[in-house]
Amino acid sequence: MPVSGFVKYFVEDLAPGQTAYLKKTVSEKDITCFAEVTGDANPLHLDEEYAATTMFKGRIAHGMLTAGIISAVLGTELPGPGAIYMSQNLKFRAPVRIGDTVTARVTVEDVIMEKKRVKLHCVCTVDDDVVMEGDALMMVPARG
Repeated sequence: MPVSGFVKYFVEDLAPGQTAYLKKTVSEKDITCFAEVTGDANPLHLDEEYAATTMFKGRIAHGMLTAGIISAVLGTELPGPGAIYMSQNLKFRAPVRIGDTVTARVTVEDVIMEKKRVKLHCVCTVDDDVVMEGDALMMVPARG
């Protein structure tokens, strides 16, 4: 029941087990734009020659670029527009490379109705490999 066409879910609509996901193929442009916006010009992300000398044997995407895909799911799908990010815990498990398609999935773990909060499990995969996982706490609008 959107309010002014924005809110996707109210806290009353949420229950453990609900899930949503988005897929994003990481491009060269994504990495260079992320570096420009954030100022993170680590050559591991931008310089193939340098990155080839590292344990990754080539360029990788910024970890927080991958985390940003989780943010997109939370802000547009579940719980969606109107929800406010309160905290995020992340563990980076494997690198994401140019051309990888990341699936970011969030699942409701707990709804704290009296505080209008929802805790969500967050995981990003490339194929069947977990590249990042963690949890998020969101404040979600109530109907009244």
